Amino acid sequence: MTIARALMFALALFATQANAEPDAPWGRAKAIDKEYSKQKVVYDVAVDSVQKLDRMLDRVSYLSLINGADPFDNKIVIVLHGNEIPFFAIKHHARYKALMQRAQSLSLDGIIEFRMCRVAARGHGLQPEDIHGFVSIVPMADAEIIELQRQGFAYIR
Repeated sequence: MTIARALMFALALFATQANAEPDAPWGRAKAIDKEYSKQKVVYDVAVDSVQKLDRMLDRVSYLSLINGADPFDNKIVIVLHGNEIPFFAIKHHARYKALMQRAQSLSLDGIIEFRMCRVAARGHGLQPEDIHGFVSIVPMADAEIIELQRQGFAYIR
């Protein structure tokens, strides 16, 4: 370490400690106000509980809102391929009715789209005709995610 770098480090450390509070030695966070738009995102979803799926829907819904909810500039594709698949089964409608009403309502404006892996659905004993109609069935989740990334979609897990 050069003398100049050591001096800069010492000054930065001193400045941080001089402004520190006992319970906040590094100060307090600063909020950054930003606007986001024109985002294309693919969510890779494999969750094992209603609570986790509900939290993921919260994130997706909020992302859509902060992007201005513009179907011409934004697209969010949720690719389902885990233990959440049975939640989307028609035979479980009564059990997961509120969750499915929420998911379906998110898909109405054309920004958020649900796609399900056919292979994973079969693994749960389900065929396309067993799944709610707001979901599209794709041949394979991994291949779908790769294709969406090729189309410029950002990947989120």
